[in-house]
Amino acid sequence: MSNSPLATYRRITKHKNSPRNHKIDRITIHCMAGQMTGRGCADYFATTSRQVSANYCVGYGGDIAISVDECDRSWCSCSGSNDHRAITIEVATDSTYPYKCTDKAYEALLNLVTDVCRRNGIKKLNYTGDTSGNMTKHKWFAATACPGAYLEGKFPEIEREVNKRLSGGETPDEKKDLYYVQIGAFSKKENAVAYELKAQKAGFTTVIKTATVAGKTLYRVQIGAFSKKENAEAQAAAAKKKGFDAVIV
Repeated sequence: MSNSPLATYRRITKHKNSPRNHKIDRITIHCMAGQMTGRGCADYFATTSRQVSANYCVGYGGDIAISVDECDRSWCSCSGSNDHRAITIEVATDSTYPYKCTDKAYEALLNLVTDVCRRNGIKKLNYTGDTSGNMTKHKWFAATACPGAYLEGKFPEIEREVNKRLSGGETPDEKKDLYYVQIGAFSKKENAVAYELKAQKAGFTTVIKTATVAGKTLYRVQIGAFSKKENAEAQAAAAKKKGFDAVIV
């Protein structure tokens, strides 16, 4: 199992089960009940004594962080049977009713859910209003208002939009070029893997992509894909501060 290349930060919490005992075939969307960044939420899960976590954290500005790798089960829905098969996603929201999220957070959520479905072979979202579908809610497993009235009301729309994208409809990011932040390119895969590990230890989410240049294969280590150049520039600047020679491609 892989993690989403849309994530730009990775800080793994100890609050998890490794590995999960079921293939990924569900999505469970939660509300943070607070306007946090994705990074801030992942940092919270890594440091709190509360036994809580999620696979992904979506910030109010649209940044995405990983708290629990997809191969592992998060402690998010008060239900082991749900969390072992679900990708759980915390979304930054207001702290009061109806727990509204920003437009940037909502768009990032749509992009993330689409990516998770594509990589895990979920061909269609099916929101049924109960646990027989593959979109579930925290409130079905515990006495909580999560995911909040705002996101809860968006579930049919999320189902329609993600299914449109899965069936071949364009996503916003697919309508334009993406800006990739690259920190290295290697002719030997083992060198790329070693450098990827170094970047992960520095807190970055990574992906290795291959390219053919002058008849030779290059292994490119990247730490994010962005639809806005300024976001890619911010990520590149963060990488440079940690000693990586980052470029935008």
